[in-house]
Amino acid sequence: METAAKDVKQYGLITSEMDAEYHQAAFQMGLSDSALRILYVICLHGEESMLSEIVRLTGMQKQTVHSSLRKMEEEGLLRLLAAEGRRKKVCLTESGKELTRRSVLPLLQIEQDILSSWTQEEQDIYIQLNHRFLVQLREKMRTADFGGAV
Repeated sequence: METAAKDVKQYGLITSEMDAEYHQAAFQMGLSDSALRILYVICLHGEESMLSEIVRLTGMQKQTVHSSLRKMEEEGLLRLLAAEGRRKKVCLTESGKELTRRSVLPLLQIEQDILSSWTQEEQDIYIQLNHRFLVQLREKMRTADFGGAV
């Protein structure tokens, strides 16, 4: 198997280490990775989010999201409400809001503190390059042939 080019390898290692840090944060909060990701997305939208947006933005399988949501609903952290048509909205309960205040908001503050320690130009470049990478990744993934790899 061919080794990855140096830049791709560095990028892969950095993103993997960042994922590991978020996993460690979830563990310290007493949350599963999926619960943290769901609460994070809801928090970015306020106190509620459409179910379809949670699935899309977490990148998790629909079944994984549904399983996590059911567990979180049983724990009294959120409610699933009917929206227009067959769509569903996920809303935090008071317990969910309190958990978010103790977990996700401090995590967002850490991220904000890091970005704020950079110049505005560095922040703009970081965001622009990440967005550009995402757009190009989406385009290339749509036409990629992975040879039926499982």
